Amino acid sequence: MEESGGGDLLSEAMCSGARVVVVEDCVEAPAAFVLHLLLKRALAGGGGAALLALAQPFFHYDRVLRKMGCNLSMHRKSGRLHFFDLQAFPGATRGGSIADSLAQLYLAVQRVVDANRTEGNAARFTVMIDDISLLEVAACGSANDVLDFLHYCVTLTSEMNCSLVVLIHEDIYSSEDGVELLLPLRYIADLVIKAAPLSTGLAADVHGQLSVVNKGMLSEQRPAKGQKVWNFHFKVKENGADFFYPGSRH
Repeated sequence: MEESGGGDLLSEAMCSGARVVVVEDCVEAPAAFVLHLLLKRALAGGGGAALLALAQPFFHYDRVLRKMGCNLSMHRKSGRLHFFDLQAFPGATRGGSIADSLAQLYLAVQRVVDANRTEGNAARFTVMIDDISLLEVAACGSANDVLDFLHYCVTLTSEMNCSLVVLIHEDIYSSEDGVELLLPLRYIADLVIKAAPLSTGLAADVHGQLSVVNKGMLSEQRPAKGQKVWNFHFKVKENGADFFYPGSRH
């Protein structure tokens, strides 16, 4: 089974209803393309999104998504996309603390989510963070303050009709001393999507492999329909990505 630009295999693996999605990647297999696909999906069918961007400026996302058939500038003007440019986000504001800065950021996100609900939009709203590793850097390395911010964001998913998508660079937290963010994120996630390089090395037509773990299905007491753990390969293209099972392409 193959998918171009939107998502049969990935969507099938994700199912529906996941409120907290964690995307893990590494230097050898970056997963920004997964965020792009999820952002496009969030804006489809009348949905809205808030993108907390620390990795790239707006024009980068706009250029990438435009090739995928999604006009972010148009969605931004219509109020369906709320872009938070956090590349210059101060870890500590003048006269304030790191916690104060993150609290102000959360309140801004909360207002956007609440406004979307007040306007009677029945489609789910998505809050996306690209990426949480850089937010920790902006917070001067204060993992506890970033975790507090994340927990507040998680409360939005239960109190309002929204979901949270977070990208984290797993290889940064590979040592035992650096798991303060990674392990709590895996714990609160309903769905974990992990990008990794091929175990067999580089290949011209395969860029890496994705593992999707549906923790919501794993925690159910009754037998769940569908797979709980998915593993497949991917190839990133300008207009999206192809997903396919190992050995299915020749």
